[in-house]
Amino acid sequence: MKHRTLIIAGIISIFIYSLSSCGTSASGDQVSIDKMGLQDTSVKRGAYLVTIMGCNDCHSPRIMGEHGPMLDPDRILSGYPSTVPVKVPDMKNLQPGSGVFDPTGTAFAGPWGMTFAANLTSDGTGIGNWSLKQFTNAFTRGKHMGIDEERNILPPMPWENYAHVEEADIKAIFAYLKSTKPVQNKIPAFITPGQTK
Repeated sequence: MKHRTLIIAGIISIFIYSLSSCGTSASGDQVSIDKMGLQDTSVKRGAYLVTIMGCNDCHSPRIMGEHGPMLDPDRILSGYPSTVPVKVPDMKNLQPGSGVFDPTGTAFAGPWGMTFAANLTSDGTGIGNWSLKQFTNAFTRGKHMGIDEERNILPPMPWENYAHVEEADIKAIFAYLKSTKPVQNKIPAFITPGQTK
């Protein structure tokens, strides 16, 4: 019985030592959170979520590739390209209640007018200057620019689907977007029904 108690005490001691040394390096220095890779994990999680949630479907312009349309690798998540002239489609040719994407896949026209996918990169013309609160307000409450007094985000952004996304996932998405290559790209303003550009 005494021998068994000593073995259990030894195991507990090893366990406590291993826990206490997790935050130190071999030299005994404290390891920062970044060096432990926790921030990387959040960014990687965010990249994963952005991919499976289809953010590139509307926010990344397309170019013609060898096998058809593909995401433009130089403009991932940069929104409607400001270098592309806006062409408002003739809404009379659309079925009532329907909408249509433009060739870049980053503008959408329908009964509400014409909307342009936002720049989500870390540039100042994107969300580079946004706070987490602002991003959360846009992402889960559908407020344009994340500002309470602004209009609601218009189709095709499915913000209602994201209203109950967990806070940790929102933080991960935001961390990833803030880590993206900054792409300077100021998107056009929303075009109201009947307005021409």
